[in-house]
Amino acid sequence: MADLRDFYQETILEHYRNPRNLRKLEHTNREADGQNPLCGDKLSVYIHIDNNTLMDISFTGSGCAIFMASASMMTESLKGKTVEEANAIFERFSRMLIDPLDSPKHLSILGSLAVFSGVREYPGRVRCATLPWHTMNSALKRLQDAEATE
Repeated sequence: MADLRDFYQETILEHYRNPRNLRKLEHTNREADGQNPLCGDKLSVYIHIDNNTLMDISFTGSGCAIFMASASMMTESLKGKTVEEANAIFERFSRMLIDPLDSPKHLSILGSLAVFSGVREYPGRVRCATLPWHTMNSALKRLQDAEATE
C-alpha cells in the first residue's frame, strides 16, 4: 500500500512541477473561470470543440500541487473525448472523491486519474482536486445551453 501511495504522490508532484496543457488556446469556442478563495487556487479553462469532440483543452492559473496536477491530468484525459464522454468522466471523478465505498472497478475506469482517490481522506483538499473539473463542466454546460437555444 505504501508503494501505491508513493506512486500516487510522485504522479501528482510530476504534474504539479510540469503541468501539461498550461497555456491559453488561441482558437477556443468555450471558456470558463474558477477559483477557490479559501485556498487561492484559480484558473481559466479553454476548450476547442468541433463536431461534439474536445479537440483541444488547456488551462491557465495557479494553485496548490493537488489543484495543478488535477488540472493537468484533466486536460490530458479529456482531449479527444466527446462532450458526453467528458461529462461521464467528470461525474466519475467527482464521485470518486466523495464516495468512500467507490469500487475498484469504477476506479479502473478513470485510469491514471485514480491517483486522486486518496484525496477524499482530506476533505479540505477535495475542492482543490475538483475545481478544474467543475470549471471545465461549466464551459461544457455553456455549449449545451448554446446548442439548446440555437
